[in-house]
Amino acid sequence: MPTDREGKAIYAPYPLRKVEAILTNKNFKVAVVPPEKIDKVIESKGVRVIGVNVHDPKGIEPVSVKLSMIFGGGETWTAKFFDELGEKISKLKRKYDIKVVVGGAGAWQLERETPEWIDVVFIGHAEIDFPEIVKKLEEGEKIPKIVKGRYPRRIEDIPPIINPSRSGEVQITRGCPRGCWFCSVTPDTFISFPIDYIIKEVEVNLKAGIKDVSLITDDIMLYGTKKLNEVNHDAIVRLFTELKKRGVEYINFAHISAAPVKLSPKTVKAMSEIAGWNEERAVAPVVGLETGSEKIFNKYMKMKAYPWTYAHWRDLIVEATSIMNDSYIFPCYTMTIGYPEETDKDVEDSISLVEYIIDHEPIAWIFPLPVIPMGLSKIRDNPLPAMERLPSRYWDLLYISWKYDLKITRKLSKTIANTSKNPLIRSMVTYMIDKVFNSIEWYFEQIKKTKGKSALEYRDLNLNTAYGIVWSIFQLFKLSFSSP
Repeated sequence: MPTDREGKAIYAPYPLRKVEAILTNKNFKVAVVPPEKIDKVIESKGVRVIGVNVHDPKGIEPVSVKLSMIFGGGETWTAKFFDELGEKISKLKRKYDIKVVVGGAGAWQLERETPEWIDVVFIGHAEIDFPEIVKKLEEGEKIPKIVKGRYPRRIEDIPPIINPSRSGEVQITRGCPRGCWFCSVTPDTFISFPIDYIIKEVEVNLKAGIKDVSLITDDIMLYGTKKLNEVNHDAIVRLFTELKKRGVEYINFAHISAAPVKLSPKTVKAMSEIAGWNEERAVAPVVGLETGSEKIFNKYMKMKAYPWTYAHWRDLIVEATSIMNDSYIFPCYTMTIGYPEETDKDVEDSISLVEYIIDHEPIAWIFPLPVIPMGLSKIRDNPLPAMERLPSRYWDLLYISWKYDLKITRKLSKTIANTSKNPLIRSMVTYMIDKVFNSIEWYFEQIKKTKGKSALEYRDLNLNTAYGIVWSIFQLFKLSFSSP
């Protein structure tokens, strides 16, 4: 991240900007800095408390676990970087007698095994309780190792950001009323932020020269409503219209659900027309596909299809995907696999669902992810996934999904490359898709045949040494020449 002369981040992830606004609103002096500048800021500013925002400090969020597993296991880069940051902060802490608090979406991973250099792990929302925790840390008061923040009940308690966020991120909803057991946001009270509030944050980014907006939401189709059986078409249209009026060039968003897409196709079409999405500037939000098993669906995500039921799930997905594709929305479907009672029969039902979707040839990706017992979810006491505990048919589901994903990625190579404004990066992305993905397909076929065991040969790969890097490149070329 670029910084100013003092080492402060010019742009920063939205959660850090939110915490910055919360503390500034309570008269704290705050500096948001990237890890590589932390030494400079601490030496010059007389810092008393360091706050670290984490997303995946132990490398156990769903995508990390899946990618680590299919390439032999071992430590993820997110975990390695967090450990390295911890070593740096430990030295600074000893030298300057600084207190350290860690929070963020991945803070739950540190609840049971907290590194010694951390004084407090703060879990949950920061608006109500975090300023008081920081004050107590500054004053040297004794605080419990684990603190859980209460949820703000009024929008007045949630100050807007005051400095620009990375990628033009702004939040338009918080929480989700569907109540899926595996999800960590379901305990939150669902709210939609008023348009004036959203525009205030967007203008902070526009003044910094950020012309794109990335809308943070767990379901964009729920903006402006609290009911799962309706879509507030007017509120969504007004939001998109106001964004374009302000000079926003590209509107992106994080999540959407299939059910409200089917409820209001006209809203999806209107969003696309206002935003100006097309083949070169499409959007690819995350959409929950979860499972094809009736047993798993009705226990863990019963409201996912509401106002419909599991009986409509596969046709609902196909219809919603078609509606999205017509408006240049290309969904990234995620699945949750590996619940304690899940059997090969349940996974076979998921395979059947995926094959049914593929038969319709949509523009969509499908990612079967190991289900993770996140700390604020209803399944937080479940064991972490492991290769030996996954149903054996998981590897067949993974192969079928990835084979189709690679087909779609090749098809959209130019669209994907256009996400970068750097012509060199665009060329590299196109080359990687054209050449390397042919080998990757072969690799996934081997994983399917061996039920994941072929991945174990990469377990000891060490990319921290020159030998490890050379060896990995050699393996890549070997795959390229040996694959069909």
